[in-house]
Amino acid sequence: MDKAVTLKLLGEAKKAHVKWVQRAKSLIEGLPVDESAIPLNCTDCAFGQWFYGEGQKLNALGNMGSLVDIEKAHFALHDHYMKIFKIYFSDKDKSFFSKIFSSKKKISDLEKEMAKEYFIKLQASSEEVLLQIGKLERRLYAIPQSSFDASVAVSK
Repeated sequence: MDKAVTLKLLGEAKKAHVKWVQRAKSLIEGLPVDESAIPLNCTDCAFGQWFYGEGQKLNALGNMGSLVDIEKAHFALHDHYMKIFKIYFSDKDKSFFSKIFSSKKKISDLEKEMAKEYFIKLQASSEEVLLQIGKLERRLYAIPQSSFDASVAVSK
């Protein structure tokens, strides 16, 4: 495992997380967003793919408690988004013809307000994810490359 590459991939994952949150915000603001642009599952978004892939290799370095905190906050974020998703993309109230012709679901004012409340919680979870990523980055910068090299030898 190379320290510089690890930090670069973490930075890319962090940017992907920020973009994901921006797409969710666009949805709340009434802008057209394809439902597939904001993955529901925490393992399907670009950040989650890094976290549950390359990110798990960081456990070999030891004392990586921030990974647990990142996972908790990331899971909560997707849980809040699931509620927003159900408001904007649930098909249960669409008529047969609306489903065929992909007309956008009508969202009531009450549903919009609920979605905004869920988004506030989503943003708080996102801020926690970013805070924990910052802690992880500082920890990784402090670790010498030799520790990264040793973790590769241990994991083989």
